[in-house]
Formats: sequence, C-alpha cells, structure tokens
Amino acid sequence: MQFLKNVLSTIVGLFMFCVIMFFVLIIIGIAAGGGDKDVVQVKENSVIELDISKVSQDYAGIFYSDEFAFLNEERTDGFTDVLKAIDAAKKDDKIKGITITNSYSMLGMAQNKALRDRLVEFKKSGKFIVAYSDTYTQADYYLSSVADTIYMNPVAELEFKGLSSEVMFFKDLQEKTGIKMEVIRHGKFKAAVEPYLSNEMSPENREQLTTLLNSMWNSVVTDIAESRKIPADSLNSIANNLSARTPEMAKERGLVDKIGYIDQFHDGIRKALKIKKDEEINTVDILDYAEANKFSDLLSGADDVIAVVYAQGEITGGEGGINNIGEIAMREALKTAADDENVKAIVLRVDSPGGSALASELIWRDIELAKKKKPVVVSMGNLAASGGYYISCNANRIFTEPTTITGSIGVFGVLPNFTQLSKNIGIHTEQVNTHKHSSGYSLFTPLEEDTREVIQQSVESVYDTFITRVANGRKMTKEQVDAMGQGRVWSGTDAVKIGLADELGGLDDAIAYAAKLGKTTSYTTKNYPEYERNLEDLFAGLTGMPFAKTREEFIAEEIGEENYRVIERIRRVSKLRGTQVILPYEITIR
Repeated sequence: MQFLKNVLSTIVGLFMFCVIMFFVLIIIGIAAGGGDKDVVQVKENSVIELDISKVSQDYAGIFYSDEFAFLNEERTDGFTDVLKAIDAAKKDDKIKGITITNSYSMLGMAQNKALRDRLVEFKKSGKFIVAYSDTYTQADYYLSSVADTIYMNPVAELEFKGLSSEVMFFKDLQEKTGIKMEVIRHGKFKAAVEPYLSNEMSPENREQLTTLLNSMWNSVVTDIAESRKIPADSLNSIANNLSARTPEMAKERGLVDKIGYIDQFHDGIRKALKIKKDEEINTVDILDYAEANKFSDLLSGADDVIAVVYAQGEITGGEGGINNIGEIAMREALKTAADDENVKAIVLRVDSPGGSALASELIWRDIELAKKKKPVVVSMGNLAASGGYYISCNANRIFTEPTTITGSIGVFGVLPNFTQLSKNIGIHTEQVNTHKHSSGYSLFTPLEEDTREVIQQSVESVYDTFITRVANGRKMTKEQVDAMGQGRVWSGTDAVKIGLADELGGLDDAIAYAAKLGKTTSYTTKNYPEYERNLEDLFAGLTGMPFAKTREEFIAEEIGEENYRVIERIRRVSKLRGTQVILPYEITIR
C-alpha cells in the first residue's frame, strides 16, 4: 500500500512539474519575443482614431526588474502619451485627420480641457477632425465640439444641461444605526465631515460649490462657443431649457452638423480623404500611434533633460504605485532627478486630492532639497487639493488648468465609534489600564473630551504647518493663506486670481518654463518615478498574457470602471490612518 502511495505521489509531482514548466516556457517565449513585437506601420492617407476609453491617468508608468530584464517596460497608454501622439500627428504627412467615434472618456475636467486644446492646435495644421456618436454625454460633447463636422445618430440623445454636485448626509443614519463618526477638523469649508454633522448643506459649502461649478462651466461654455460660433448666452439658454436633447433640436441650434448613421459618417471621411466610396479607410489607433512615436525624444540628440515627476492619486506612506503617491517612490524620484547633472530642471505634475499629512510633509521637504540644486515647476492636472496642494506650494512657479480643482487648505480627522451600536446588539466592553491614556482611542467607548482635545491639538498643529508652508512658498502672510484656506476648494482660474497659482497653462507650458529656468533650449524629457516589478507580478502584469490581469483589472472589467472607482474609494477611506490633508469629497463632473 505504501508503495502505491509513493508511486502516486511521484506521478502527481511529475505532472505538476510538467504543468509549471509548460507555463514557464510560454512566459520565456513571450519575453523573448517581446522585444520584436510589431510596431504599427502608418500607411499613407491615414486617420487617427481617438479612442481614449482606456486612458485615465497622466502617467502610465515605467517598470523595471533587477532580476528579470524581460519584465522591464515603459508603457505608452498614459494621457501625456496621447498628447505627444497628437503633436507628432500634426507634423506627420501620412496623417490627414482625426476621428472621434462614440467617445467614452474617463478623463477629468482638466485633462479634457488639455486634450481639447491640443486638438485645436492640430486643426491649425490644416488637417480635419470629425466626430460621431450614438449618444453624447456632456463631457464627451465638450471634447467632440472641437470637430470640424459633428455627426449624431438619428435616435441619439445629447446631454447639455450644466454642472451639478450632489452631497449625501448621514446624521440621521448614525442615530438610527448607532454608528457615530467622531469629527475633529480645522476649516469651516472642510465639507468632508459635514455629512456626519448635519442633515443639510452649510451656507459655506454651498457657496464654494456654486463658485467652483460656475467657474468650470464658464470655461466649458467659452470653448464650445468659440468652436461652434454660438454665443455663450445662447449656450446657457440651451442648457437651461434642455433645448438640444434630440438630434433635430441639436442640429437646429448649431450644436451638431449632420444627423446620420455611422456608415454615412465613414462616407464623409472617405470624401475628406478623397478616396472611393468602397475603399477601405486607413486607420490607426491613438495608443498604437503613441507606441510608434515613443522614441522620438531619443532621436533628438539633446543631452539636456527636463525631469517630469508624476504625482497622481492619494498621498500615502510606503512605496506607492501608479494609482497612489507613495512618499518613498516620490522622494527617490526627486533625489535622482536633482542629482542627475543632465537634468536642468524638474516639473512636478500633480493630480491628487491629497492624503496623509505626514507623507505630504516628507515630499514637501524633498522638493525643498531638490530646489537647492534645480528649479522646480508644478503643473496641476485635474486635482491639486489639500495634500496635493501641500506638495505644490513651494515650487518656483505653479501652472494650472482653468478647471483644475485646487486649494482645500484644511485638516480633518474622522473616527468611527460603535459605542451605541454595540449596546444595541448586546455587546459590552471593559478596559484595564496602567495609565489614563494607555488604551488610546477605542471604537467601543465614547470619545473622552481630553482625548478629543489632544487630537484637536494635533489637527491645529498640522493646519498651522500647512498654512506656514503655503505662506512661505507663495510669498504671503499666514493670515492671507488662512483667509483663502479653511478647507475651501477653488477652480484653477480662481486660484490664479487669488495667488494660489501663477498662471493658466498645461504640462507643456510648465516644461517650457522649467527649461527657461534651467537655461536650456535643446532638451528631452524623462519621466519619473520608476516602479520595481518582481516575480510576484509576473502572472499579474506580464503584457500580452491572456491571464495577465491584476485583481483590480478583473474587478473593474466585471462591474464597470465607474463602479470600481466607488469601491476603491471606500476601500482607501477605510485604510486612512493619522491626520489627513485630503479633498473634502470626490467630485465627478460630467
């Protein structure tokens, strides 16, 4: 019997070994062939398909492995790669135009603005842009409105109704469930905690949201008015009365040019390309085109470098990654760029709602150290709020988009308390302590006033440090910063007016200004941070493998990107530790 067990164990072991080796050989084969993968060939008389449905972040990342060279990868599916590709297409004789077909954008307001501005520049080369959609969301119409000709499906709908923000309040829910959120804050505008304290919006919160939304909407309307040759007052009337919701109404009021089906849209493209009606259109996807043009900087021959350090996501401790700003990766990137003699200046690209106060302070310090060696210029993306502004405020110059959400100079802490809930369900707790405060804060006992006072002092200390950093960086008094702080958020346009930023402009403007400070006219750019990839990432992230999806990618694919973002937000909030300098709420504007 024992003999049979040994034989069976041997057979199973050999089988598992063969299975493992099979997958290893597949991986090695893919890795070996990865360097020879075909780069898209752009044909004559081609058009770029501007599909940005998979693009959300500015920076797609650079990954390296000290152990496995085939894991090294520089991805080209970031938003800045799309902008570079459009720049290249403007000068490419093979590219005749750009199509925007059934656009579904996950971009933020500032990114949409930057992309639209880049398309305006593309049109100045004499090339065409055409757009078609089965239905237009407000954000997608804003982008498509740059087109020379806008097509709309005969049964489509067009969303053009202005901007709105909805806030939920949980005070009554806390009383009914017994779950109480203990709030310690500084800043009368710090609306992150307001839903736990009230059942209605405060006048201060309503004021800031109204100002923010109106500023953003004015930027949107101004751009559409210029492209469509429709007065801003008329556009506001259309939005107020929903008088462009059908294809006929939209065409009558000048928001679209043609009502038709996608085959008619394609016929229009053929006409613009001057090819036969039955001839195939030469198309190239924008991300494939970005891949084909990724080496253009390397061929420039310039020795000088402008380092672009991307800070995107919430600010946390630890290494960090593409989706969050880890202070370790950021500090390493800043130090590496500052110490590189070829780097003449540093641009910090910020797209962050903030996060950990401690991590923000550590990154701020490394920017101070970097400034002693190189100029540092900030470019703000969709968000530069709370901690995102904290790490921006000491730059030599700050550029912001008109629709960038910025400011939110305030500090808060939220502590869940289950005392009443535990009593309601029959749970009782007792403590044994050696000292008065040795137990710290407990979820199952009421928050003592002296404990609250200690936490409040910590919040006040962080806030004082925050406004001191801003005052020094922006050449203001602490009183001036406090007056525009208190947790209030501002649009980029208003941030420039009150001195929180220096001028309106995108990443390219910031890079050009950084080059000027660095006294160079011939330069390339180099992206940071770089993220280490180990063997554990092999099956989760190896490009090209059918099973090479991360857990997050699988979940997002199953439940949808927007639903996944909500879940991810809840997960991140549940992990918050320590005092936070973070945007009061998540603002999604469509």
